Amino acid sequence: MPDSPRTFLSTREVAELLDVNEKVVYSLISEKGLPACKVTGKWIFPRHLVEKWIESHVINYPRQPATGSGAVLVLAGSNDLLLERTIALYNSVYEDSLAVFGSTGSLGGLRALNKRQCQIATAHLMHSDEEEYNFAYLEEAIDGPLPAVVNFCFREQGIIVARGNPKKIKNVSSLSGKNVKIANRQKGTGTRLLLEHELKKAGLDPARINGFVSEFPTHLSVGLEILSGRADAAPGIKAIASLLGLEFIPLKKERYDLLVPKDLFFDKPIQRFLGLLQDKAFKELAGTFEGYDLSMSGKMVFRSS
Repeated sequence: MPDSPRTFLSTREVAELLDVNEKVVYSLISEKGLPACKVTGKWIFPRHLVEKWIESHVINYPRQPATGSGAVLVLAGSNDLLLERTIALYNSVYEDSLAVFGSTGSLGGLRALNKRQCQIATAHLMHSDEEEYNFAYLEEAIDGPLPAVVNFCFREQGIIVARGNPKKIKNVSSLSGKNVKIANRQKGTGTRLLLEHELKKAGLDPARINGFVSEFPTHLSVGLEILSGRADAAPGIKAIASLLGLEFIPLKKERYDLLVPKDLFFDKPIQRFLGLLQDKAFKELAGTFEGYDLSMSGKMVFRSS
């Protein structure tokens, strides 16, 4: 049988392992915390601690999200007011765990899911047929098995305008008016893509829309632009309009989904979060806002064709 690795290494052996001069090893002890102990005037190095020290200094280490009951549950993707409140509900109910959200837009959520930077992605990417959502984008963005698709809610998307609608905005075509300025969402968001889709249907060039290149990260941020008077209109959800006392012109009732890798689906934090969608507290949260439909919340969604 081959000899088992020695439990302790000498200075020379550590230097050979790290491919450095022995003098550098002494510097690593004092300056970088290289594990070592001195016995009868000589340094010796526990092999397993040296190996752990090397691993701890690796950069770009591919870490997988933790999945235990006390793990951090990471969600990323499309921003939503009810989702934010549901994450807060999760954190209040499950004190041994923590849920956090990265507002990256729907396409950013798919990229994060593909890189395993999150356990749940959120998206509302409408297909060109205006009926289906997300599946075509998943096929392009995800390497390997496609995630499970669970509905979070349906919600009303449209154009948010100031109270009293002083610019008399009626539809997407009205956004091209000379005296109208919009606050837009950033590239990669489902809301931005919906606006571009509607502009194309109306035969309008986005370059003609004053403010089209101005980008804001959340529905609340574009709503505040209108409330402050810095913008006249913005694509967004009805919940924000009602929250801020603004007016709303509906464009689409859309499906907003949670995308979960199938190999993580039964992990405890994910099941806890999905379980909240059947909870009375979740339904009461949704009832405090306008524009949400929970008829499919928590249910698996399958591609219609």
